[in-house]
Amino acid sequence: MNSFPNPKSSISRRRFLQTGSSALAGATLLGSLPAATSVHPAGNDLIKIALVGCGGRGSGAANQALKAAGNAKLVALADLLPEKLGQSLASLQGQHPDKVNVPPDQQFTDFDGYKKAIALADVVILATSPGFRPIHFEEAVRQSKHVFMEKPVATDAPGIRQLLAAAEEAKKKNLKVGVGFQRHHQRGYLETVKRLHDGALGDIMSLRCYWDGDSRDGVERLPGETEMHYQIRNWYYFTWLSGDHIVEQHCHNIDVCNWIKGAHPVRAQGMGGRQVRNARRHGQIFDHHFVEFEYADGVRMLSQCRQIPGCWTSVSEHVLGTKGSADLIAGRNLFAIKGAESWRYNAKDARKDAYQQEHEDLFDAIRNDKPFNEAEWAGISTMTAILGRMCTYSGQQIEWDAALNSKIELLPKTFGWDVPPPVLPDADGFYPVAMPGQTVVV
Repeated sequence: MNSFPNPKSSISRRRFLQTGSSALAGATLLGSLPAATSVHPAGNDLIKIALVGCGGRGSGAANQALKAAGNAKLVALADLLPEKLGQSLASLQGQHPDKVNVPPDQQFTDFDGYKKAIALADVVILATSPGFRPIHFEEAVRQSKHVFMEKPVATDAPGIRQLLAAAEEAKKKNLKVGVGFQRHHQRGYLETVKRLHDGALGDIMSLRCYWDGDSRDGVERLPGETEMHYQIRNWYYFTWLSGDHIVEQHCHNIDVCNWIKGAHPVRAQGMGGRQVRNARRHGQIFDHHFVEFEYADGVRMLSQCRQIPGCWTSVSEHVLGTKGSADLIAGRNLFAIKGAESWRYNAKDARKDAYQQEHEDLFDAIRNDKPFNEAEWAGISTMTAILGRMCTYSGQQIEWDAALNSKIELLPKTFGWDVPPPVLPDADGFYPVAMPGQTVVV
């Protein structure tokens, strides 16, 4: 089921791309490359799967893909950290002994390994730290492979433009692309958002979304470890790799609000900082963000994310309309509308886990050649979260067009264990942290 916005409520692709047309002109044009014949395995044909990024989420996605794909084999693994690759391989072999065949010469741990893994597969799972996502997606499309990629899909505006160019080429090649915004495949969300699109709340007046909770801690540097190796191993705490937690995690809730509105905001402003993240292992990301997004019709979406232990917690979305209000709380499987058209989701209607369902829907589209490309909308929601981070880092109100057209690249031009990453520690081992009022983001 490709459940991203329907034509009635969605922002048109043309309208979205026009807002950044000058920026997109500088994106990589995959259409200039020769198109290979895309593969659409039918019926019980064997599907070969490659996993690029062997951490917990990547291993989980591979497990779900192997369950969903029917006659399938995992044939290649790529990860820059050999220990992660080994752990993933052992886990997946234990879960799917007859579906995992990855000999040593199909295990890749170099910076170009993703290209080799992609070449061996029909479907590629992209689950590295998000900074690499546009590069890997572009290569998968160049090689005419179907893709499942985890969210978010970039960490900066140039990456979004690169991804959008690849998404357009994927459509031309009739490639199927799934993205890990699994709420679009969760029955409670599907039922609730449909009712909102059908007018259950009347006109939407405001939206709120939250991801307030705890988080993983950073990791300490190993003796003799190069700076690039350390930052990749501690990726969550570096903005060029994770996007900060407003992008890496809170993008889920922001995406739901965009889905409900069928649009992206036109401007935003906000605030954020670091209250408890003060150790060297905490890199450079904030521990709290608050953003006020404004849509073209003047409706505001208030976005809040915090990763501080001992505080109030919530992972949810809320909508206020002229005819009532709605609450969407995924973790509690609670979806309810209050007002003139009161309704509450019956959890007994729940189908399988949304993480599994998104793979079921993708592989159904691959085997039956159904239209399925979630990349563009995922780019919109990721860019919305990036806009929010730009506002909290700079302390400025920023227009959508200015954010999307930003030329500031977070990623290095080249990669290697001895290549200096884009941010370096000072003499005391601390990393530069954004300072509102001083930091330039566009």
